[in-house]
Order: sequence, then structure tokens, then C-alpha cells
Amino acid sequence: MGNFLVWVVWFLAAAGCLGSGVAVVSLSNPFYSALALIGNLASLAVLYLLLAAEFLAAAQVLVYAGAVMVMFLFVIAYLGGRADAPWAGGPPLLRTAAVLAAGALLVEVVVVLGLAWGDDLMGPAEVSDSFGSPAEIGELFLTDHLLAFEITSIVLLVAAIGGVVLGTARETEDTE
Repeated sequence: MGNFLVWVVWFLAAAGCLGSGVAVVSLSNPFYSALALIGNLASLAVLYLLLAAEFLAAAQVLVYAGAVMVMFLFVIAYLGGRADAPWAGGPPLLRTAAVLAAGALLVEVVVVLGLAWGDDLMGPAEVSDSFGSPAEIGELFLTDHLLAFEITSIVLLVAAIGGVVLGTARETEDTE
């Protein structure tokens, strides 16, 4: 019965993750799209819990769904209704090309992962007892993945500054 319950939770979390991911890119209102992204991040946290990575699940909820998404929602609220103006009225051919490009990327990722892993996906993975522990994650962030970690923080900072600059530039245009 316990294994059945795990599968039920996994399918619900996976469906929530996929559904909210589709909602992120399909909703026209950026505020609702950001709220759907919070749902996506929460579904990912449930999947992390199923992998026995409790620290990653807590970090996912606190850091991404909490702090980062609050910042995104603040920028969206700061820009108001002007947040989606650059994308309004795009040509249908551009949308079709974007969907085709996304599909081609998905096929490419599946093929590359299938070729890279080959038969490694058939058996269970060997997972150490320290998998997902704060010490191991901290060590990986500060050694092997330090550059990616710092680039991500810089990109988030630039995004926040860009939102403020866009908001103040449009406010001065509206008052003139």
C-alpha cells in the first residue's frame, strides 16, 4: 500500500509540475504566469521529497518559491499592466516558429540523454547516504558549481535592476 501511495503522489506532483509549466508559458497575464511558476516550484519540491532530498525541497520552497518569486511578483506589480506590452500582438508565424523550435529542442534533449546514458537507465542508481545533505550540497555549490551559482545570482540581480529601470523609464515617458 505504501508503494502505491508513493506512485499516486508522484503522478499528482508530476501532473502539477507539467500543468503549471504549461500555464506559465500560456497565460497572457504575467502576474498569473508568475503564480503558476510558484505552483511549478512547489510541485518540484514534492518530487524532491519523494527522492529523499529534504534539504533540497526546503531550499526549493524557501529560496525559489519564496524569495525569488516574491521579487518577480514585486517587479511585475511595479511594472503594472505594461509588463506584457512588448509581446502584445506578435505575428502568428513567430508563435508557430517558437513552438516548432521548442519541440525540436525537446527531441534533441531526449536523443542526447538517451545516447549518453544508454543502458545506465535500466538499473537502480547507487545513492550514497549523504545524498541531498546540506554539507554535500554546499560543497558542490562552492567547488564544482561555483561559477554557475554565481552567474545565476548575477542574472537575477540584473533582472531585478532591469525591471526597475523599465518601470522608471516608462513612468517618465507617461508623464511627458
